[in-house]
Amino acid sequence: MASVHESTEMYPVHRVPATRPFVWLMEGWDSLIHSWQASLAHGGIIALLGSLILAYDQHPLYIAAAICAFLVVGPVVTAGICELSRCRDHGEPCDFGGSLAPLSRNRASLIVFAEALVFVAVGGFSLAALFLYSGTGAIAPSIEATVWGDVVSQLTPLQVTTYTATFAVLATGVFLLSVVSVPMIIDRHVDAGVAMRMSLKVATRDFPAMIIWAGLIIALVAFGFGTRLVGMIFVVPLLGHATWFAYREMVSEA
Repeated sequence: MASVHESTEMYPVHRVPATRPFVWLMEGWDSLIHSWQASLAHGGIIALLGSLILAYDQHPLYIAAAICAFLVVGPVVTAGICELSRCRDHGEPCDFGGSLAPLSRNRASLIVFAEALVFVAVGGFSLAALFLYSGTGAIAPSIEATVWGDVVSQLTPLQVTTYTATFAVLATGVFLLSVVSVPMIIDRHVDAGVAMRMSLKVATRDFPAMIIWAGLIIALVAFGFGTRLVGMIFVVPLLGHATWFAYREMVSEA
């Protein structure tokens, strides 16, 4: 268990070329193929959760709540996928059941990490709602008005701009806090605070590579949603495995 005095200075950062994220994806694909059954099972869980989100996506507040729920489950699924790659790196056998080991071994840190992501999301959407309410007296169309109608046509330009900007800032914050957090938690057993500070350190020191990495994540996730979540069954484990290789290459123990 990580000490409260543990510092990110214990884990120096290796700089990587800007194009390195493409290599992480190739390595992630190879790892996905190696443990395809367990990997696709994790992807299926996220696809199922996403289908619940898409079951009713006609109101901004519902979408905000769904995003918060996704941020709770996301670290859990990512931990399982990273565990598959970690075991392969160490020559250890691992199936779907074995990939769930971090959930008990690192439960406290993963919970704190998920809570931090949800705090960022709730804080962002709350500030957006407060801004809209103080300026216009309405944070979104009524739920009744959007059940049978087109929610986009009922949003005011200010509401569209505010929620779009909020989502962009939220996505950036979540990305910066999670670049290497989950694989570091399950590999080094550090607490969530050390892992998130390490992610921020990695993101700022390898900014060009992080821009490309973030762009690839956005493109793949967009593909997953564009295929009505069928593609997400493959996208989620691919990104999870690639995240392990990003962590392994950029972070080393002193």
